[in-house]
Amino acid sequence: MNVSLLLIILLVGAFATYFAGDKLASKVALLFSLVAFGLSIVLLNSYNSGENISYFKLWINDPSITITLTADGLSLIMLFLTTALTPLIIYSSFGNEYKNAKSFYALILFMAFAMTGTFLATDGLLYYIFWELALIPIYFIALIWGNGDTEERKKAVVKFFIYTLAGSLFMLIAFIYLFQKSGTFLITDFYKVELSRTEQFWIFWAFFLAYAIKIPIIPFHTWQAKVYQKAPTVGTMLLSGIMLKMGLYSVLRWQIPVTPIASKTYLPILIGLGIAGVIYGSIVALRQKDLKKLLAYSSLAHVGLIAAGCYTLNIDGLRGAVLQMISHGFVVVGLFFAAEIIYRRFDTREIANMGGIRSQAPKFASLFMILVLASVALPTTFNFVGEFTVLYSLYQINVWFAILGGTTIILGAYYMLKMYQQVMLGETNTKVFADVTFHETLVLVIIIAVIFFFGMYPRPINELITPSLDQILRTLNRIQ
Repeated sequence: MNVSLLLIILLVGAFATYFAGDKLASKVALLFSLVAFGLSIVLLNSYNSGENISYFKLWINDPSITITLTADGLSLIMLFLTTALTPLIIYSSFGNEYKNAKSFYALILFMAFAMTGTFLATDGLLYYIFWELALIPIYFIALIWGNGDTEERKKAVVKFFIYTLAGSLFMLIAFIYLFQKSGTFLITDFYKVELSRTEQFWIFWAFFLAYAIKIPIIPFHTWQAKVYQKAPTVGTMLLSGIMLKMGLYSVLRWQIPVTPIASKTYLPILIGLGIAGVIYGSIVALRQKDLKKLLAYSSLAHVGLIAAGCYTLNIDGLRGAVLQMISHGFVVVGLFFAAEIIYRRFDTREIANMGGIRSQAPKFASLFMILVLASVALPTTFNFVGEFTVLYSLYQINVWFAILGGTTIILGAYYMLKMYQQVMLGETNTKVFADVTFHETLVLVIIIAVIFFFGMYPRPINELITPSLDQILRTLNRIQ
């Protein structure tokens, strides 16, 4: 058994969902996503027992292009994130009705297929194909099933598509140049290429444009808030929970090891951009009147800290960044789902039109409060483990990086608790707010259980990812 089977299940699931028809589409999609999650656990156990679950097959002879899917600790933890969140996202949508549901759910599974391929592919051209394929389903999900004014939605989605596609073209040019130098698209051969300082700088920034837009890192973030707001909540969850991690993962897998000199040279600038995102996202979040936009800028702040951790180039920073990628995925999906629950009952995302929910729905208020506290990195929650590790790595470089990066906790606590006060507390709202249903509760409880389990016991993830991160650092420092 190897990881190619996971891709086959997700792809077959996308087609099966489409041909199942609108009535059965959601259930078929959920079934295949759960099978994919179960398989990812089996593959993880096989990997831990020493079995080779990677896949290699020659695709094209000239030029030399292969189907190379490499499974190591780093890629496997990203598989866990993708296959764990996908069924939760699908199940969370059961409270909504979608026109042409078969296409909607088929696109979700196809997007999961493309993102999984991105995390596994170690042939540059294959990786690029998966990278671009992931853009297509989210484009249609946001465009067709999004909310708000149609024209504004079209503008936001088209801007996102063009932005992302344009950045990716620079990455493709870098791959072509590296192919000319190495004769293959294999990442292991890219690592061995002797590049001059100037060559590294050009390739570094070509990669950076693609990844900075996808993550996003300021000033390449201008598409994010509008798309998060206009996309259906399922699309927002896919974007914030999984898709942006493609960029962060790629920084570790592709950018840093291929261009070590440039990575070390621009370290202060890159960490500075990440921390600037923390401060900017937090300040802008304070001024938001729309709940989804507030959560979008909150995500921007957290992602800025993760990006800073990726560029610290030390083991604590890399490990903290990966831990924060996983924790952020679960927390942000939970928060956006909570926002969707409110929208289902109040039919508004304006914070001013909310309030007084706690008195009508105490169960929901408690679950939402736990997610808010997890977002602000309360000790014993998963976010705390990742953020503390990243801040410690920043402290090792410069104490001011740690102090400025730490503002994410202070500012985050302020705007998230203020939001909770405005949305949940106060006098009973004139609108009726029914407490959470069984399936809504189940989604939130599963997310909260993951947050607390790994918040108190992150050792399994640490042991899984550390060997891969050590190898990246050895490659970065060219220690054979």
